[in-house]
Order: sequence, then structure tokens, then C-alpha cells
Amino acid sequence: MAAVDDLQFEEFSDSAASLAAHPAGAPSVKEPAETPDDHAGPPGGLGREEDDELLGNDDSDKTELLAGQKKSSPFWTFEYYQTFFDVDTYQVFDRIKGSLLPIPGKNFVRLYIRSNPDLYGPFWICATLVFAIAISGNLSNFLIHLGEKTYHYVPEFRKVSIAATVIYAYAWLVPLALWGFLLWRNSKVVNIVSYSFLEIVCVYGYSLFIYIPTAILWIIPQRAVRWILVLIALGISGSVLAMTFWPAVREDNRRIALATIVTIVLLHMLLSVGCLAYFFDAPEMDHLPTATVTPNQTVAAAKSS
Repeated sequence: MAAVDDLQFEEFSDSAASLAAHPAGAPSVKEPAETPDDHAGPPGGLGREEDDELLGNDDSDKTELLAGQKKSSPFWTFEYYQTFFDVDTYQVFDRIKGSLLPIPGKNFVRLYIRSNPDLYGPFWICATLVFAIAISGNLSNFLIHLGEKTYHYVPEFRKVSIAATVIYAYAWLVPLALWGFLLWRNSKVVNIVSYSFLEIVCVYGYSLFIYIPTAILWIIPQRAVRWILVLIALGISGSVLAMTFWPAVREDNRRIALATIVTIVLLHMLLSVGCLAYFFDAPEMDHLPTATVTPNQTVAAAKSS
């Protein structure tokens, strides 16, 4: 009997110890089981997703659905236009970086803009460029004539309005004409690449960012340095435009495709060279020294009369 009682007491003590270690109602701690969700997929899958994102090969149905939900408001409402400014700082800086560092063989629209074209970046880039050109032009004129006794500096506020007219007209009218031309050509030639008007405006707006630091450096009163700077800016921004719009016209007739790209680059060149020539290299006729009449000349004129 004593052995049986000891055995029962042993069992009770083991049960009590187990209850003490795991009280009723307390969850038991187990080793975490490995599940497929806790670990990333194979390395090849992640790299493939990154490549698809860089190339812009996302699910088109999903992006079109999101774009349709985004712009579902009527165009006369404030909410409709608010969607075009719905971008964060990271997206804006990423698109600016893409306009400064064009990647050969990569499409700027698919790589950065995709289904979310914005007007926030183009609007403020154009506004900043307007004031950069106007202020730099005034400072350049002041530094060139600094030290001349006959020179009287007068701020030229008309440069602000002229620069605003030129920049905003270029950033809106040229994309509008290009969009209409692409629509007309796409109706004649089946093309796999098509851009909306807002996407074209977005490309043109961000391509002008390189001219902001260029306009500031145009203050340097050396004509050779200015032309070198404008050639660098023209090469960077012009390559962005050419590489972006070439896929939209390459299926067209060879001559028409080349003429379209050449026209895009020439208009961009006309803007940059025109701004440099008018705001920085043009002679300031209003500030030329005027002829002064000395007292001796006045007396001689009175005697001759």
C-alpha cells in the first residue's frame, strides 16, 4: 500500500508541477513554426519583380483600374484637379533625378510617371525657372556693367512676365501640339506605345529642371562658359525627350519618325538658346549712356543763334 501511495503521490506531484509551469488559461509557448509567409520567396522572384517595376511591366489591368478610380470625379470639380497634385516628395525627387540622369534604353514615362502623371512638379519647376531666369538676367546685366560711371542700374521687372509667357507657353502648347500629332498618327499606324496629354506635359515639365541651375550659373559673365552650360543642359534634357518619344513614333514611317524627333529637339534648342540670347547676351539699350550737354556747348549754341 505504501508503494502504491508513493506512486500516486509521485503522479500528483508531476501533475502539480506541470500545472504550475503551465497554468490554466495561459497559452503555451511553442517554437515558431516556419511558414511560407514568414520567409521571402526565391531570390529570382524578387529580382523579376524589380525588373518588371523598372521596365514598367506592371499589371496593366490593375493600373488602369486605379487610374480610373483616381480620376472618376467630374472635371468641373476641385477633386478632379486635386488628383493631379497627389504626389509625395519622394516621387517628385525621383522624377527630377530621372530627368537629370537619363538611362539609355529606358522609357521615362514607364520608369517614373507610369499611371500617375502629376502637375505639381511641372508647375513649380516652370515657376522656379521663370524667376531664376529673370533674376539671373538682372544680376548678370548688373555685374557686366559694374564699375561704369555712366551706368545706372534699373531692375527690369518685365523680364519676369516675358519669361513666364515663354516658359509656360512652351510647357503647355508644345505638348498639346505633340499630343494631337501622336493621336493623328496613331489613327493611321497601329502603335503599341501611346501617351496621354498629362503624361506629355509631365515629361516636358520635368525635362526643364536642368535649366534652373543652368540659369543660375549663367550669371558668370563669360560668354564661352554660358554656351558650354547651355549645351550640357540641352544634351541632358533633349536626350530625355528623344528617348521618351522615340518609342511612340518608331513604328511610323521612317522619315516622319525622324522628323518628329528632330522637331522636338529643335524646339527645345530654340527655347534654351533664345532664353540665353535674350535675357543674358542681348544689349541693354535702356542703360546705354546718354549724351550730356556741357555749359560750353550751351553757350556756343546761344551765340550761333
